[in-house]
Amino acid sequence: MKPDVDVTLQLIAASLALEIAPKISDDYTMRNSMLTAMLLQCAAEEWDRAAARRVEENRILRQLFGEAAPEIGDPDLRGRLEAVSREDDEDLRISELNRSNDCLRTLLIELHAHVEEIDSEPARRIEAAIWQELRISTERRALSLAPF
Repeated sequence: MKPDVDVTLQLIAASLALEIAPKISDDYTMRNSMLTAMLLQCAAEEWDRAAARRVEENRILRQLFGEAAPEIGDPDLRGRLEAVSREDDEDLRISELNRSNDCLRTLLIELHAHVEEIDSEPARRIEAAIWQELRISTERRALSLAPF
């Protein structure tokens, strides 16, 4: 038997929502069970897409940094952007992809703050690219179950 995590979570969620929760007489406990089932369903969805979403996001951020770097006058920031843009996600464990994503997002915040202080067309293009990625990233992370 090979218990696929996403399928297992979906089965547990379905059992909890359709078999167990309806038989609970205490309203609070029944609602809590239904919420737990919904969270399990969300976890199953995230499990299935976790690595792909993080790899895609990290790749896009690195590409953004590589394109922005030549326009950055601060040599330290430009050097870090260039260095990070050449990196790749070799370790596909979620914990490592999250670590990389956290570092990339920290650098994105720094880049964003930097270009906001510059009055130039290249800075506005970089800022627009950052906002576009933030919007797309939010859509990429959305769950199909509910408006969370």
